[in-house]
Amino acid sequence: MTRTIITIIATTMMITTCKGHGASPLNGESTPAEEHIRPATQADRFYTGDARELSEEVDSLLALHSGETVCQDVAALIVPHAGYYYSGNVAAAAYMSLPADRHFKRIFLLGPSHHEWLDGASVNTAADGYATPLGHVRVDRATALALVAADSVFSYQPKAHDREHCLEVQLPFLQRFFANEVPPIVPIIISTNDFLKLKRMAEVLTPYFTEENLFIVSSDFSHYPSYEDALEVDAKTGKAIESGDVEQFLAVLEANARSGKRNLATSACGEQAIATLMLMLDSTYEVKHLMYQNSGDIDRDSRTPSAQSRVVGYHAFAIVRHLPPIPSQRKEAAATGFSLSDEEKQMLKDIALQSISDSLNSHISSSAPHSSFSIPHLSSLISNFPALMEKCGAFVSLHKHGRLRGCIGHFGEDVPLHEIVARMARAAAFEDPRFRPVTKDELKDIDIEISVLTPMRRIHSLDEFELHRHGIYIRQGYRSGTFLPQVADEVNWTKEEFVGHCAQDKAGIGWDGWKDAELYVYEAIVF
Repeated sequence: MTRTIITIIATTMMITTCKGHGASPLNGESTPAEEHIRPATQADRFYTGDARELSEEVDSLLALHSGETVCQDVAALIVPHAGYYYSGNVAAAAYMSLPADRHFKRIFLLGPSHHEWLDGASVNTAADGYATPLGHVRVDRATALALVAADSVFSYQPKAHDREHCLEVQLPFLQRFFANEVPPIVPIIISTNDFLKLKRMAEVLTPYFTEENLFIVSSDFSHYPSYEDALEVDAKTGKAIESGDVEQFLAVLEANARSGKRNLATSACGEQAIATLMLMLDSTYEVKHLMYQNSGDIDRDSRTPSAQSRVVGYHAFAIVRHLPPIPSQRKEAAATGFSLSDEEKQMLKDIALQSISDSLNSHISSSAPHSSFSIPHLSSLISNFPALMEKCGAFVSLHKHGRLRGCIGHFGEDVPLHEIVARMARAAAFEDPRFRPVTKDELKDIDIEISVLTPMRRIHSLDEFELHRHGIYIRQGYRSGTFLPQVADEVNWTKEEFVGHCAQDKAGIGWDGWKDAELYVYEAIVF
């Protein structure tokens, strides 16, 4: 899908009537005396302070990307924040990836502190709005106050916002793109080197990371290396962000810092804000790279030596949310005919245990390519058991002295059973966020339980759901959750309580959310 060409604005009448890019609705309105409006401190610094010139400049930048592909279901953007002369083109590429008809309840703006050390995050709970030459953008103070109340890692520190440019420079783009429907913003400045605090921020923000809200992270990239070094460093950083893996992102930043690149002050000034965003991502999100330039591209013909010897890099990314896939369904005959012998069950348990042991010894990640799950002394035997080559879902649960120690599963039938068991065993041991990673010392005390799943079947009434026999899978929009059949053996719940807890505790859609959701049942071969 592509956006139609936008005519570059030339007259005042066109500015106020051009669909999708009109002036802010608050432009020119009087402000009640009791309201606190943060002034436009960066006007005539990072962008022009003249309203008409600013409108024309932003619209011209947006028009440069009018024929490019629009990303549906955008959850977040990563956008640069330098002066418009340098980074405006890249910023416009990010904003024009949004669908023109998309409406958001609020926009969370996350960026770094360039002036104050916070050791946390500052949320602007004092401002009712932010001013620009184009008018005012409202602040969602209720949400800002809720964040501060939720965790002490959030606070309000006025000096973090007074002179900060990284969020302000995004506002004219929002005003021109969203026209008369600019959603209220939640301004957040982040400044800490404590990764655990970033995780706490992500945990508080995740309930807001839904389809009704947009997150915008403001960050420039490499600062002050040569043009050639910037290309190399920014390419590595960009690829790490595209991976969606926050640990890979932070590792690349550290490697860049140790690379010895002359004058490289940072690989991403908004690294903490980017990391916070990445901590909220899971497999339902895809990071799309949209555009890259650095200041040397704009000043390529400049005779000033610093134009090419000390540059700043600019990336634009869109983070796209995908619906959780409904696992494919095999024919019913295949489902009823699928079984596992005692020898096959023992083989899968051996694979799970060896997978965890190998990972402890070699630190192989559960997200590694499938080929890394080869277990040499078992591989030659697997071909003798055709059932282990079947493509079906499985959960691996770990228990220690009778208590759950980790449980991770995979729906769908895209990977052979023996490989998915190896992968889920590693994930249950090291990636279940509820537990610390399993250690070598406790491996001897770990009991492994495997649940091989039969194909999903859509139901339309709880009358079709059999407690203790069926597992339940609930999906509503982008949210989903499941309980395995054996959960019913561990609790004294009715069918209504079973699906209610799944909807509330697993899918996050509330106790009665299942009533308006898609319901699926499946069975499990548990051993």
